[in-house]
Amino acid sequence: MKITEALLAEHLVFHSMFDHIEAMAPRLKTLVEVKSLAALLESLLKAHSDTEDELFIGPLEHCFEQLGQRDAFLEEHQEIDVSLKQLQQAKQFKLARQLLLAAVAYSRKHFDKEERIVFPLAERVLNAKTLTALGQTWMEQRTRVAR
Repeated sequence: MKITEALLAEHLVFHSMFDHIEAMAPRLKTLVEVKSLAALLESLLKAHSDTEDELFIGPLEHCFEQLGQRDAFLEEHQEIDVSLKQLQQAKQFKLARQLLLAAVAYSRKHFDKEERIVFPLAERVLNAKTLTALGQTWMEQRTRVAR
């Protein structure tokens, strides 16, 4: 499996989670519910973004720099992280729910950019052997985490 296929498969799971969070948000009643949902999202997004940063961004870094997108790409990951961290500090239910939905919106925007620009770029720039080797590393990392 190529790294692009693995990351896209993760994106599909995240899109389902984003849909669920957006559907559930109006029904949430307590700050604890919002923070629990956010903590789950934060944990899963962190594992995903760490993998992207470690395995994917490195080999494409020169392309991002040429496009002037390297810092923007990393800032988007940080924007999502900041939203979720602020949410965990929130004392008011409405603010926390707003921050949760903002984190989902930032994530959707970022994932869309990856799917439209970054993944196709990787398919053009990196050869199939490299994409497959990175996919194998992804699989090994995920297997270790599962244990």
